[in-house]
Amino acid sequence: MTSAAFLVWQAGGIGGLGGFLLPLMLMFGIMYFLVIMPQQRQRKKMQEMLGAVKNGDKVITTSGINGIDGDTFILKVADNVKIRIARAAIAQVEAPEDAK
Repeated sequence: MTSAAFLVWQAGGIGGLGGFLLPLMLMFGIMYFLVIMPQQRQRKKMQEMLGAVKNGDKVITTSGINGIDGDTFILKVADNVKIRIARAAIAQVEAPEDAK
């Protein structure tokens, strides 16, 4: 009777490894579809929007005002007032008023 119980316990040990890995892989799959994929889509959409910015577009910035040349824009904020901002500081490009 003792040896039969021992064999049942050993067989359950092998299935226990699969019983541990399956839920772990399932959790990773759910996290990938709920967290990682949407972040990748949002990052790609932001890069496409920043690549399409052109002269005359109205933009909303997150900050990024600087005086360093390179990947920057000159932003007109009022008559005869222009500031230099980083391209990455653009949070949103507004639709033109005639499109509204």
